[in-house]
Amino acid sequence: METFDCVRNRASTRAYSAKPVERALLEKVVDAGRRAPTARGVEPWEFVVVTDRQVLLELGTLAVNGSFIKEAACCIALFCRDTKYYLEDGCAATENMLLVASDMGLGACWVAGDKKPYAARVSGLLGAPQDMKLVSLISIGWPLEKMPAHKKRALKEVLHWEKF
Repeated sequence: METFDCVRNRASTRAYSAKPVERALLEKVVDAGRRAPTARGVEPWEFVVVTDRQVLLELGTLAVNGSFIKEAACCIALFCRDTKYYLEDGCAATENMLLVASDMGLGACWVAGDKKPYAARVSGLLGAPQDMKLVSLISIGWPLEKMPAHKKRALKEVLHWEKF
């Protein structure tokens, strides 16, 4: 798929089939995350890939707006060391993973982690060191149906040349 087509057509998936996702595909998704831009070359990220059904159920219960994690084949938890630009770096890695998942035909959805009341409980559940911050949870699986991309504001409504 062409990169811009992937960006234009990507949509959040919240309903998944029961079909498992191959380990090689999940590794490719994480590989895309680790290749994200990172301020000062710090690479503060660590990725926890969860496929255990019981843990997915617990994550889907903890993440208030991510109950669909319970039905996903996988959830990737992205943690970052508490560096100056951890959130920017972690968000760039998250977006890379969403795009690669979409490119491979997988469904995925970004569930916020940073500063959420459940972040500490997710960190404990997944055994993250105390100096790591949960940036995102990404549900991944084979979509039950192809989701259309959401309508976005027109380019002419958001683009400003030289000044706002």
